Amino acid sequence: MSKAGYSQYSAGVTHKSGWISKRVAHLVDRTHDPRYLGYFECFNAGEFYEAHDVLEDLWLETRGRDDADFYKALIQLAGGFVHLTMHENPKWPAAGPRLRPAHKLMGMARGYLEKYPPTHHGLVLQEVFQLIDHWRSQIEQNDFQTNPLGSETPPNLKMPSD
Repeated sequence: MSKAGYSQYSAGVTHKSGWISKRVAHLVDRTHDPRYLGYFECFNAGEFYEAHDVLEDLWLETRGRDDADFYKALIQLAGGFVHLTMHENPKWPAAGPRLRPAHKLMGMARGYLEKYPPTHHGLVLQEVFQLIDHWRSQIEQNDFQTNPLGSETPPNLKMPSD
């Protein structure tokens, strides 16, 4: 068991829990829940849909608790980028980027995160706010007509420290 007790976690929250458990197995025995760390790995690899799913598994366990909105915010942030990448995802081959929903989800994520302390679960929220503000600004800049992922370096979140 790790120092924070994350070597075991509920692996049966949703029908996706099996693949999520396998996806984050290498992150067990760290200070943070492996699904939380797996979110950052997926997000930084541009696997926004997977990041959403990995963290949703943890969020479902924490609904009604203090951290639920924190995880919900990060899920919404990934969801915003899912909307920007819809044209690239084979799951939605006919879809194009959905700039307004992306912008809205990122704003909602920011709103939820604002109620947490400056550093929460090892994540420096000011850096997350800067990322959100940057991407929302890029979407607004061309009046919701141009997907900034076409010209911007993909987003990256600093992995929380142990």
